[in-house]
Formats: sequence, C-alpha cells, structure tokens
Amino acid sequence: MMKMAILGAGGIAVKMATTITKMDNVEAYAIAARDLERAQAFADKFGFTKAYGSYEEMLADEEVDLVYIATPHSHHFKHAKMSLEAAKNVLCEKAFTVNAEQARELMRIAKERKLLITEAIWTRYMPSRKMINDIVESGVIGEVTSLTANLGYEVSGAKRITDPKLAGGALLDLSVYVINFARMVFGDTMTNVDASAVFVGGVDMIDSITMTFEGGKMASTQCNAHAALNRAGAIFGTKGYIEVTNINNPEEIKVYDADYKEIASYQPPQQITGYEYEVEACVRALENGDLECPEMPHEETIKVMEIMDGIRKSWGYEIPVEM
Repeated sequence: MMKMAILGAGGIAVKMATTITKMDNVEAYAIAARDLERAQAFADKFGFTKAYGSYEEMLADEEVDLVYIATPHSHHFKHAKMSLEAAKNVLCEKAFTVNAEQARELMRIAKERKLLITEAIWTRYMPSRKMINDIVESGVIGEVTSLTANLGYEVSGAKRITDPKLAGGALLDLSVYVINFARMVFGDTMTNVDASAVFVGGVDMIDSITMTFEGGKMASTQCNAHAALNRAGAIFGTKGYIEVTNINNPEEIKVYDADYKEIASYQPPQQITGYEYEVEACVRALENGDLECPEMPHEETIKVMEIMDGIRKSWGYEIPVEM
C-alpha cells in the first residue's frame, strides 16, 4: 500500500485528505504543517499516522512514498524541490510552478534522481476526459471547429489570489483549467494566443483568453476570481455540439445534433471527490517504475506553463520568484 504524505495543511490539503482516507490502496500516512499543533489537529481529524511540525522532518521520514504539495503556487517549486532532494516522489498541485523555467528544473531533478513527479490537475486524470474525447473521435458532431469554456468562483478574499507575492490572480488558479480544457480537445497544435485581463490590486481577477489552433480551430475562454461563473464548456462541430456541465469536475455531458436536438447524455461515474484519479495514476506509475504519468506528461505541463508565461508577459505582470 502506498504511504502518502501531504505537505501543507490548508483547504486543498483537507480535500486530498478526505479523498485518500477513503481509498483502499493508499495510506494517509503523514501530514506536515508549519507548527506541530496544527499538524496534529489535522492528523487527528483525518486519522493520519504521523504529524510533523516542519516540512523537513516529514521529508526525512523514510516511510513516505509520495508527497502531495498543497501549498500556494509561489511555494510549489521550493517544496517540490525539497521533496525530490529528500528522495520523495511528488504529486504537485496545479499550477505546477510559477513559470516554465521552474517546471523544467523540477523535471530535471526528478529525472536525475529517478523519481516520479506529476502535476495534480485533476481534470486530466478524470474518466470524463476520455468520455469527451471518445465522443469527439466518434465523429458524431462532425469536425470540431471551436469551443468555449468558463470558470469562476468568488475567491477575492483569499490571500493566495490577491497577493502577487503568492503568485496571485486568476491565471494560475483558474485559467490553467480552461487552457488545459482546450488542449485536451485540440491537442498541441496551438498557433496563437490572445489574452486580456482586468487587474485589481496588482493581480488579474478576470481573464479572457482566445487560443487559435492549426486547421482554423478556436477556443474562447473566460475566468473570474470574484464571481461565480456557470463553469460551462461547449465543443462545436460541423454536425452538432457537446455541452459539458462544470468543466472543473464534469457532472453531465450532453450531445446535440445540428438541429439543436439532444441525441445523447452521459454521466461520469460516482467518485469520492475527483482527486482519487490523480492519486491512482501515481500508484500505477510507481508500480510500473514510470517517472511521469501519461495522463499529464511532463512536456504538456511545461507547455502550459510556457503559454501562461507568455500571457503574463503580454500583460506586463511579473511575479517575484526565487529559483
């Protein structure tokens, strides 16, 4: 059974803990926070075996098989690097790092040390991804020409969103999902990106991103960090279209013909939280001796980071980072 540790005890760590405590092939082994009292309270609540008051102490535990990085974007590189240097396999929350340079360095270290590292962008690992791809590839909606997607939550009170020093803004937190959604449909054939943003307090709070792909295909997306959007996705073809309810965790996938008549409806399977799929992918990779997960290859993580680097550069938004 894989012994999993969580580095950081914030909100997203709670969701991961809720997930792995209900999985049969994973042991909720260790939690580390910046003080022992907080870590112990977390361990007691979720039934973790070990609690550590520092990240370094947890990483020194030889029993740990996989470390999940649950800290803010600004700290992903530092904490993933620490984990790799302690000979730990890593599942790092999205956005993987602040920029592509950091991502490439982590991949280099992992390869050098023969360790698994992968990005925890849950939509890449979900069964719904294959369901959508299968519908597109079946040809039922004809040749796909465009798509739309949006994602938004009222998270303007969260420091990780509003603080540039924490790599704040909608791009790394939300737009990373719509960029991945577009690339999951159209692949790695992007030819152009146009992006605009509304900045508040030095960070982007609303993003509008248009991506053009080879063959004249286009993705139009919007993300908002201070409003709840309906999270809808739609994929349009020459013979019909697909509607996805909640691109962030698909609840229903409907197919329509060119006369706007519903011809099929699909529901993804029941799940714990949706996070279990990325953990299961790590279990499979470790069992196979793989250093990356096929669901989210290293090359794709770096490419998405490069796209977001380019978008931030076009806005003149520089995030203070340390390598």
